[in-house]
Amino acid sequence: MKTNFSMLFYLKKQRNYKSGLVPVYLRITVDGKRSEVTTGRECDPEKWISNSGRAIGTKENIKSFNAFLDNLQSKVYDAHRYLSENEKLITEETIKNKMLGKSEKSHMLIKILREHNRKVAEFVGNEFAPATHKRYETSLRHTQAFLKYQYKVSDISIGKIDNAFVAPQIFRQCLQNRI
Repeated sequence: MKTNFSMLFYLKKQRNYKSGLVPVYLRITVDGKRSEVTTGRECDPEKWISNSGRAIGTKENIKSFNAFLDNLQSKVYDAHRYLSENEKLITEETIKNKMLGKSEKSHMLIKILREHNRKVAEFVGNEFAPATHKRYETSLRHTQAFLKYQYKVSDISIGKIDNAFVAPQIFRQCLQNRI
């Protein structure tokens, strides 16, 4: 799936800014949604070129500063490439998290269903009938059987569930074959 992806370095001045250094931020935009993160660096606004998102100058500290921004830009593009090549969901947050090295939380379907059934079991007699809990447990067993038959796995990440997974004709076909 194609996404519109862009990134931008910019200065973020405070409302009461008079003079001095200003923090440099990185904005990642995917399909019109933005995520911002500080670079941890500051720059003099008089030396900042908005079009290129870099500082102007030939001194060693300016070159080092621009090299840092180039490295950060490279990390963002590497994160986007990784997500794209591994067919993961590409959002401004996933790119930012990958770039920052934050691990993504994997939500697994069977684990979620078991937790749901456990909570329903606590309320049997008050808010749920025993037959309702039994139907949820049956649904869990059918889902586990479907995963083993169709995908050869015992659990699946919620992020990998697509229309083909949810399609009822496939599910019914599996049940008819008594997997």
